[in-house]
Amino acid sequence: MPIKSLIRTVPHYPKQGIMFRDITTLLKDPVGFRLTISECVKRYRGEKIDKIAAIESRGFIIGAALAYELGVGFVPIRKKGKLSMR
Repeated sequence: MPIKSLIRTVPHYPKQGIMFRDITTLLKDPVGFRLTISECVKRYRGEKIDKIAAIESRGFIIGAALAYELGVGFVPIRKKGKLSMR
């Protein structure tokens, strides 16, 4: 199963000319999600990796699963202004 076939394209979102790639369709497919993580693990197993860093929010899902499988730490990165203290 090609992973790319599980990623939905939303044309002209959020503005004209942008092709938004929605991975929620991939994440809800158990076989596709497992295949995605397995392929990433195959690619990076054996590399000297201390931590996986990923940008919110969907990146947290993929990054955390990848870090778990590789047995390394995970660093969630927030977009600027998301955790501002008031």
